[in-house]
Amino acid sequence: MSHWANGYVTMRHCEIDGLVKSGAWHCWALAVLVYRQEIGIVLPSYAGRFTSLEEQAEIAALVDEERNEAVWGRTDSPCTFDLALFRQGRMETHIGIVVKPGLMLHVTLDDHQPKLEQYETGRWRHRLAGFYRHAQAVARSAA
Repeated sequence: MSHWANGYVTMRHCEIDGLVKSGAWHCWALAVLVYRQEIGIVLPSYAGRFTSLEEQAEIAALVDEERNEAVWGRTDSPCTFDLALFRQGRMETHIGIVVKPGLMLHVTLDDHQPKLEQYETGRWRHRLAGFYRHAQAVARSAA
């Protein structure tokens, strides 16, 4: 059985508005691509808004900026295409795309490869900060 998320697993990087640098994926670039290709929602790229993926404070500020946009609503009942937000250290800087409750598509700085991973167990469970749903995604699922 083919699933939309399988096409992204181990996908080689692709250039998205200058988001993927040095051949390495990062979590927001993956979210931008998935939202565009799968549900037709254009998320801001933030290209040029941070100097490197290691600058956690800069990334946390961008996450806060995006989370505070009116189009994002916090939810306690995650569903497909919601974004899961995770802490890395003390800062909330990592994003995963919910594939189904308990499973996310994401990419880490460790290997720069999109993968499916459980978020309710293992290393992600205690880092989970919340789930966010895009207003346009809600409208499309209701239609």
